[in-house]
Amino acid sequence: MTETQTSSPPPRISSSLIIAVFLALALSFIALIYGVSILAQEGEVASIFLILGFVGVALSTYVLFQTRRRLANLKIEVPPVNTTIECKKCGFKNVREFQRGDYIFKENGPCQKCNENMLITAIYREVKEKQKEKTSF
Repeated sequence: MTETQTSSPPPRISSSLIIAVFLALALSFIALIYGVSILAQEGEVASIFLILGFVGVALSTYVLFQTRRRLANLKIEVPPVNTTIECKKCGFKNVREFQRGDYIFKENGPCQKCNENMLITAIYREVKEKQKEKTSF
C-alpha cells in the first residue's frame, strides 16, 4: 500500500459478543466440573450437567471460530487511484499512480514526443468487480 492511500481500520468483533461467548464458555466448564464431581452420587443430574457443559463448550467455540472466519472475509481492499496525463498538442497519454499534490489541469512536465507541457486530465479509482462463483445444482 502506498503512502497516499489511507488504510481502512480493521474490522472488529463486538466486545459484548466476546464477553457473552466467554461467559457461556466459563459456565459450560463449571457445568462440566460440577457434573463430574457429582457423577457418583446423582447419576441423572450429573448427566444433565455434563450434556449442558459439552453443548455449551461446543457452541461457544463454534461461535468464536465463525466470527474469526467472518472477520477474515470482511477485509476491504482499497482500489488504486490513477492519474491520466495528456499532451494537448500531440495527444500523447500517460497513466500513472496518483501522487500527492496531483490535481486536474495541473501542468506536469514536458511531453516525451513533442516537449510541450502535459496536463493532468483525469484522476480516478479503478474498481475491479469480483467474479461471482458459478454454482451448479
